[in-house]
Amino acid sequence: MNIPPIALFLMLLPIAGQIYVSYGVWQVLPYILWLRIVTVSLMALAFLSFFVAMSGWLDKLPLEIATIGYNLGTSWIVVLLYMAILFAIVHICGLLAWIPKQYLHQSYLGTTILCGLLLVLFSYARYHYEDKKRVELVLNGKGKIKEPKKLVLVSDLHLGYHNRRQDLHRWLEQIKAEEPDALLIAGDLIDRTIKPVKEERAEEEFKELGFPVYAIYGNHDYYTGVAADREFCEKAGIKLLKDEIAYFDDIAIIGRDDRTNVHRKTLAQLMDNVDRSKYIIELDHQPYHLEEAEENCVDFEFAGHTHHGQVWPGNWLTEAIYENAYGVSQRKGTTYYVSSGLGIWGAKFRIGTQSEFLVVTFR
Repeated sequence: MNIPPIALFLMLLPIAGQIYVSYGVWQVLPYILWLRIVTVSLMALAFLSFFVAMSGWLDKLPLEIATIGYNLGTSWIVVLLYMAILFAIVHICGLLAWIPKQYLHQSYLGTTILCGLLLVLFSYARYHYEDKKRVELVLNGKGKIKEPKKLVLVSDLHLGYHNRRQDLHRWLEQIKAEEPDALLIAGDLIDRTIKPVKEERAEEEFKELGFPVYAIYGNHDYYTGVAADREFCEKAGIKLLKDEIAYFDDIAIIGRDDRTNVHRKTLAQLMDNVDRSKYIIELDHQPYHLEEAEENCVDFEFAGHTHHGQVWPGNWLTEAIYENAYGVSQRKGTTYYVSSGLGIWGAKFRIGTQSEFLVVTFR
């Protein structure tokens, strides 16, 4: 089997990181053999749990145990990243004699400082993830919207083993407090498996909102299975748009299928059937080919998917890949907003990015 070089690199990189960080921890820990063995073994277990979390094995376990496994594995990958960065800085400073060598080898002080830094950083990262930010955007109704309207738009809820029903309840309470006319969800409603969502009957949280909810598929909804995703939306009372158009008063909502489906309709094909006297909002999960919305006279496009990289330096990577990886932008008569997401994939950490919901009003 021929593995592309980039894929091989991405497979070997975390393994190399695990070996490097394990070596650094072994060196800095006090010379207590059992402590070193137990610590490095637990790190290896956490590393292996990531691959378990990404497999289908979790669905065979009780919900609470599967949740622990998912959170442990996905959290460790982020911790591993920052430990590798930290050890690289420390080792370079050690070579330059900027840090005394006794702090790098068999050091109680070095171990204490390392643990303290990680505890502070990831306590902040978890708090920052849970602290959902309200982003307000005022748009020109262009004379098409006759009465005041308020919409809440979100993306990337990733409901699953980590974002459970109680999380969804808190998020929807914040959204309800805005008293919007409608809620729009730009994909990745479900993370990658329907089992925890179905077991907790999370769809019930949407039933008492009192305003319409529209959603589209994201790539993770395809990982879940579009049939399961559609069944969830039907039970929740969510209008799921798959290359479809829905009208909400003076607004036409174009819900595009995710680009995972290579046979999805083009935007031009969808625009053939739209009432152009309406204010046109396009929901497209992945923010590629932004010029298409401008060329087809879409008034506002809303996307997600990037998570803005979730944690630094991931945001540098997404900004290199996407024309607009996060935030608001403008192309002639079209306004765009790419959201960093209300939920998240994997570890519930935010460093250098934010969890958010967008509140749109029209003037």
